[in-house]
Amino acid sequence: MNHLAHLFLAPDSPEARVGSMLGDFTRGVDVAALPSSVRLGVRHHLAVDSFTDRHPDVLASKRMFSAQRRRFAGVALDVLYDHFLLRHWSEFTNADQNAFITMVYAELQTNESLMSPSMSKTTRHLVSHDWFGSYRNLDNIGYALDRVAARIRFQNSFAGMIEEIRPLHSQLEEHFLSFFPDLQEFAGGIE
Repeated sequence: MNHLAHLFLAPDSPEARVGSMLGDFTRGVDVAALPSSVRLGVRHHLAVDSFTDRHPDVLASKRMFSAQRRRFAGVALDVLYDHFLLRHWSEFTNADQNAFITMVYAELQTNESLMSPSMSKTTRHLVSHDWFGSYRNLDNIGYALDRVAARIRFQNSFAGMIEEIRPLHSQLEEHFLSFFPDLQEFAGGIE
């Protein structure tokens, strides 16, 4: 799962939401020294990722990608799933989408002291460029994936991944709509 989905599924506290995103930025962080609510968020993140990686719909989605890009299918799906979550928001919550995004942006800014330096840098960029709002548009998903591809330090075929996603979009969306309710139920039971 990508950042928005982790924040959406996290336990309902600002610190746990920060921890749920911190799960991607723990390198060099003494997680044991963090406040308990932040640690809960980190544990939640790891459990959500583990569940996601094993889910049959996610595995089926990964198999849809070409052999040369399948290595990066999980990364592509993470970002694409934020797009699908935004498209189908009202199927998963009664909360207002814009209000939620505004709230988490404010929480991330307010709780920067809980973040690793790399997370702090990323969240500043995320908020100032409204990544979550931009993820409503599939072209912006392509742009985000190309930014990820540019950061990969070895020769790869990840750039242009959106061109492989476009013809698969409907099928990938069906898999997401089958998978996400299972994930939401699972995430709600993590303690």
